[in-house]
Amino acid sequence: MRRATVYIDDDLHKALRIKSMETDSTISEIVNEAVRVALREDREDLMAVEERKDEAPVSYEAFLKELKDRGQI
Repeated sequence: MRRATVYIDDDLHKALRIKSMETDSTISEIVNEAVRVALREDREDLMAVEERKDEAPVSYEAFLKELKDRGQI
């Protein structure tokens, strides 16, 4: 494990301290998990973009019409 210095806003630090006490976790554990979740979401988004990169573009008007035709708006 590596040590890093991170500057956190006072209100976020207070919230982290409270969550730490409520969950019996360290602030480091909470921050590590939050970073893991954020990176996982980024990876999933990038994978979705990669999978769809060869799809033909759809104009806004066509997309809007499709939503209307399906009764979604």
